[in-house]
Amino acid sequence: MRKSWLSAPRFGTSSRAVGCYGCAVTPDPEELARADKAHLWHPFTPMRAWCADDHEPLALVAGKGCTLRDQHGREYLDGNSSIWTNIHGHNHSTINAAIREQLDRVAHSSFLGFTNPPAIQLAKELVELFPGEKLSRVFYSDDGSTAIEVAVRMALQYWRQNGRPERDVIVAFDRAYHGDTLGAASLGGIPLFHKSAQQLGYEVIRVPDLDALRRIDDAQSNRIAAVIIEPLIQGAAGMRLWPSGMLRSLDEWSRAADVFLILDEVMTGFGRTGKMFACEHEGVVPDFIALAKGLTGGYLPLAATLTTERVFEGFLGDGNTFFYGHSYCGNQLGCAAALASLHVFREERVMEALAAKISLFAELLGELERFSHVSEIRQCGLIAAIELNEPQPVSPHPSPLPKGEGEASRTSALPLGARVCLAARKHGLLTRPILNSIILMPPLCVTTDELRMMIAAIRKAITDVCGDIRLSSL
Repeated sequence: MRKSWLSAPRFGTSSRAVGCYGCAVTPDPEELARADKAHLWHPFTPMRAWCADDHEPLALVAGKGCTLRDQHGREYLDGNSSIWTNIHGHNHSTINAAIREQLDRVAHSSFLGFTNPPAIQLAKELVELFPGEKLSRVFYSDDGSTAIEVAVRMALQYWRQNGRPERDVIVAFDRAYHGDTLGAASLGGIPLFHKSAQQLGYEVIRVPDLDALRRIDDAQSNRIAAVIIEPLIQGAAGMRLWPSGMLRSLDEWSRAADVFLILDEVMTGFGRTGKMFACEHEGVVPDFIALAKGLTGGYLPLAATLTTERVFEGFLGDGNTFFYGHSYCGNQLGCAAALASLHVFREERVMEALAAKISLFAELLGELERFSHVSEIRQCGLIAAIELNEPQPVSPHPSPLPKGEGEASRTSALPLGARVCLAARKHGLLTRPILNSIILMPPLCVTTDELRMMIAAIRKAITDVCGDIRLSSL
């Protein structure tokens, strides 16, 4: 156990502590567990197993840098950036200060018919991150799903009110994931996540690759309003990499067909791939780009959809207002956090330090390829998936659960990926699998020592779970 960098936890003894304002006193762990099971419903989580008497939920109560601490004072490295959101580490002084400073002014006011300085400044800085002047307009929303909804609705409405109403279909790719709101879910290509929305939402043509897109007949292609893709790498598909040059070719196809190109950079944006945005790797500036997750450094819900002056001007006619928005669009606290995150990128020269970290990450990941249960490693920048071979087929289980007494049979029924992630906890690493792919996506502030510790935890966890595993080559 590493030396704690936080003051000793203070656990309350009364059940009243669970409802304390701001939780200045950390509640008793048993009270936390009871209240959680009595009142909460967790996303992507089988709740029967979660609420079992022998399961103790892992409550995260504090964080600093790449490290999180639980209700018992145990520390873990944040191996998936708190579901792919955290950029500069937890409890960053610059972002903390920016939020406090804004809080002393105003926390939130309506963006419908009003504006505010942080939202204005953030929009200016966001468009300046892209070359040229193609992306000039910013529409705020709450999260990645709503950022996608904005882009798709704008694309469809643009064609409808600008002389091409027949353009009412969106092209999406197999195994894509674009969010969980109804419209965004209808674009997805992973039935486990999206089967409830397949018959609802947008009309979608789903293709496996660019060649299939090129083969779409004229009758269908004339209806295409936009094509949407996760550039370079598909996240929820298990960090599946697109072929080099594919994004550039898709951009060329879109421009030739006069079809809008929507890039979902909710996961890949803000340095994850080694450049500020994944589209920079192939010199592409789309018609729409959806940003969220790391936009605020992982602090607060905020999303932005950037688009072109052409699209904006298509909404200036009488009756062409874009009637879409949320109560917290342009929220001042979120915008202040995002501005502070961009400041950290500049002041700490975050991007300059990434190349060396990415190179070490690749070297360390390569060591895992020698394990007989590791079938493939996929990496893009500081994003990686370690694909494991499952010796025996098991039922898919989307969420790993901590192992407690009497829980061995339930844990043994989990996929190998979930079991390895559970085992990694006792070695000081938190992450989640996608089926049998172990996902590693550390905050950009991760140190070289922390990268080594993360890979060591995965190596030990594989050994713990697989028992007699042998190196395939030595």
